[in-house]
Amino acid sequence: MTEDIRLKEGVMAEEIRVVEHYSASIINKVGEGARVLGALCDAGVNLIAFWGYKHGAGRAQLEFIPEDSATFVAAAKKAKLRLRKDTAIYIHGDDRPGAIADVLAKLAGAHINVAAVQGVCGGVGSYGIIVFLPATAARKAASALGAV
Repeated sequence: MTEDIRLKEGVMAEEIRVVEHYSASIINKVGEGARVLGALCDAGVNLIAFWGYKHGAGRAQLEFIPEDSATFVAAAKKAKLRLRKDTAIYIHGDDRPGAIADVLAKLAGAHINVAAVQGVCGGVGSYGIIVFLPATAARKAASALGAV
């Protein structure tokens, strides 16, 4: 389930989404990532975010934040992926110095411990950030970030 929430501050409102985050471990060999992403593409899966990295001997970890979780889970099952599901917050807004620092400061001020963060320049003056946290903290985090 993806929940859209908007922030009031800034020149252009930032978008906040409480999103489902999925992880899968795969064998680390040439073409395996292409196989997985190709299967998701063939099933019409649109990803908000994706990254992969080496994880242990002969393994790679894939991280997915799909636009539509039901479509993604069905496609992942067909691609024989074993998924682990977590919760994250996705934020997209106007790029500016300190954008991610501001998000983390607001969460710290609300005593919310972040498990991990991924940030990226979205191009054309925008940025995106994924904040990983326990599912129980997602609503509190959205509130701490000024979501309306």
